[in-house]
Amino acid sequence: MLSRAYQYCNMIMLYLALAASLNVLEAGGATHIVGGSDGWDSFSNSLNWSREKEFHVGDVLVFNYKNDAHNVMQVNSTAYRKCIKNPYTRLFNSGHDSLVLSEVGKFWYICAVADHCENGQKLAIKVVL
Repeated sequence: MLSRAYQYCNMIMLYLALAASLNVLEAGGATHIVGGSDGWDSFSNSLNWSREKEFHVGDVLVFNYKNDAHNVMQVNSTAYRKCIKNPYTRLFNSGHDSLVLSEVGKFWYICAVADHCENGQKLAIKVVL
């Protein structure tokens, strides 16, 4: 049989874990349409769009674009800077991609079609709690 102190300690740990998870859920949850009404295309300026935004764990990034003309590739910082298309972390090509921001950190996205990235179709964000 477990001691009362051990059971009490386990209850406190469970309570703290539950409280922390509720705080994360409350802090996030916003939906961000990348590029606003212009969507994710080679003519919108994603850098200006993201500059005034704050991204939290639990938020959702929505990339809207013509799937026969663009895609969304999650890459590392080097691939972002140099528009390197391989290797990549994740590739999306549905035309309406929703990505849940599930962790704190910096994330980079490019369009890997033709020279779209080189012409500025890319996005860098920082996700906070």
